[in-house]
Amino acid sequence: MTVHGGMLRLQTPGDGATIDITDGVAQVVRTAGAERGMVTVFAVGSTAAVTTMEYERGGVADLRALLERLVPAQGDYEHNRLNHDTNSHAHQRASILGSSEVVPVEGGRLALGTWQQLVLIDFDDRPRERTVVVQVVT
Repeated sequence: MTVHGGMLRLQTPGDGATIDITDGVAQVVRTAGAERGMVTVFAVGSTAAVTTMEYERGGVADLRALLERLVPAQGDYEHNRLNHDTNSHAHQRASILGSSEVVPVEGGRLALGTWQQLVLIDFDDRPRERTVVVQVVT
């Protein structure tokens, strides 16, 4: 078993910014020369998530609306009270979606569906520099 690594660094505006990282992850897979294996994609930080979705304006808007209903930005949160903070909703949303995804690699390509992309979602309430760790296991 061999592990190859890479990192994606992104500037985000926060507030639920959803960024397609599929091409960046695919580039790490190509650089690794992987024909078959698994790639793990991990968002560093507790207010960002990685997931798969059909990355298009309507899908992004629908996911944002769903998460606002489930975890309102203006909710009454203990984290905010205890830490004099304003981003508990970001921590909760990131926890629900999760910080990583694992995708099979077949024939040197990510085994994603036709309308399926990997996305980073930054839920924090301010701009951030985000790091996504990508590890390819062959």
